[in-house]
Amino acid sequence: MLKKAKWLVIILAIIVVTNFVPLTVRANSRTPIVVGSKSFAESKTVSEIYALALEQVGYKVIRKPNIANSVVYRVVKTGQVDVYPEYTGTIVETYLKKNGSGLTAQQMARIARKGVQKDGLVTFKYAPGDDRQGIGMRSSVAKKYHIKTISDLQKNAAKIRFVSQGEFDKRADALPGMNKKYGKFNFKSLRDYDDSLKYTIMAEGKGDAAPVSTTEGQLATSKYVLLKDDKSLWPPYNLVPLANKKSAKEHPKMAAALDRVDAKLTTKQLINLNKQVMVQGKNYRMVALNWYKQNMR
Repeated sequence: MLKKAKWLVIILAIIVVTNFVPLTVRANSRTPIVVGSKSFAESKTVSEIYALALEQVGYKVIRKPNIANSVVYRVVKTGQVDVYPEYTGTIVETYLKKNGSGLTAQQMARIARKGVQKDGLVTFKYAPGDDRQGIGMRSSVAKKYHIKTISDLQKNAAKIRFVSQGEFDKRADALPGMNKKYGKFNFKSLRDYDDSLKYTIMAEGKGDAAPVSTTEGQLATSKYVLLKDDKSLWPPYNLVPLANKKSAKEHPKMAAALDRVDAKLTTKQLINLNKQVMVQGKNYRMVALNWYKQNMR
């Protein structure tokens, strides 16, 4: 009788243990995924596309847009946010403090992926969309002086009013880097403005060229042109999901869902998304939803 009781206790213990693990996994899989974004249009729009993709595969999603650049890496590291759209170049140069100059997109992505592991983070596949540093110009001025490349800009700098921001004038990879790589830029004038005003200043005819991100929506209009970085000063900044590794394991469909999205986010697609939000004034969530319906279903 005692032996039977002993075996009964053992069997019950086995049942409890074997049932406990699956319940834990199921609970974790039901935990909402917190999808964050930085505070600019592209990040918010792509973040919303990520959220839609995760909901499509059955996850509950909490949206946390407009996270400050200074804290976004930390909040995903600590698990307050599970995933957000980042850039390989930002990870390498800003978070890992490495020089990305001369690296290919693949090399940049590999360094980013390995570098974030120490912080309990993981990157998924990077998108073909590349939002790197660049120089944009008023099309009319570029046409007048036959400026198509940054080398052309350097040769004609004395005729160009440069619309800058204070940090661009000092950063090693910005204007000082341009001077080193292309030769001294002796602009007709160089004035600092808030970055959000650069297109207004140029539209009003008070400036001719400015630092830009290469996927900004205004570059899709006929008013502005992106100059070719013909000496490859600036490295690739491909869009890539940056996720908390623990959360990625708890939500096994996360990586595949976001990889599927990123495969279709080309530079041209990002420019078009930004044009709708930044130029046409559309709501980023509606822009993201329309893109998702057209491209992912």
